[in-house]
Amino acid sequence: MSIDALDFAEPFFSVKRLQNESKFPIGDSTIVINISETPIRIEDQKLGFFQSVVATRTALKDVAHAVLIEGFAAHADERALLNEIKKTWPLAYDIRKEERLKGVEHYMSPKANLGGLNLSMYHSGSVPLNVGLHKEHTHCGDALVREVHTQIVGFGKMQQCLDNDIDTLYLEEPMAPGITHKPMFDEHGNYPWHQYETITPSIFMAIEMLSELPDGEKKGGKTV
Repeated sequence: MSIDALDFAEPFFSVKRLQNESKFPIGDSTIVINISETPIRIEDQKLGFFQSVVATRTALKDVAHAVLIEGFAAHADERALLNEIKKTWPLAYDIRKEERLKGVEHYMSPKANLGGLNLSMYHSGSVPLNVGLHKEHTHCGDALVREVHTQIVGFGKMQQCLDNDIDTLYLEEPMAPGITHKPMFDEHGNYPWHQYETITPSIFMAIEMLSELPDGEKKGGKTV
């Protein structure tokens, strides 16, 4: 059994990682994300892999691996919160140096590296954000990446396109606090063209589960 306090989003949010907890009490509104294929029980409901909910005054049962965000709704002045974050977190472009992020009002927290699990938060400060459609996750190197995003503050949407052109949009998932979009990756780590877009200035958390590629396999399922 393990309960780890993670400080990458401090002082703005309290984040915990739970592992192998048979029962964990929840008080005030808490975002719960299941990052295990073992369902979490919440009363008579089951929370599946890469699914999330806002839980209040209840208990989590049979937790194999989960991430909790506490205090996400405790900020009385959301605009003041976002202004403080801008002063604290650097621009994502300054950290990742990806051309699509250049000139974009997109701020990044420190990253928690937890042995195959990476967690980081982003503040998207403009509407629209225009972060750019992409299929690759170059900042993760050659690992097989399973990534989803969870909305923490504000409202956004995850968009999927047939090509590198927003006019080819075919699927859009609205995201409110506590929502994690459906996984987009296949078993080989392929993604469609996709991007996060703002509805309001917002904060989301990126969850990256990294694993080694099978011997002789490259990203996209090609073998060598």
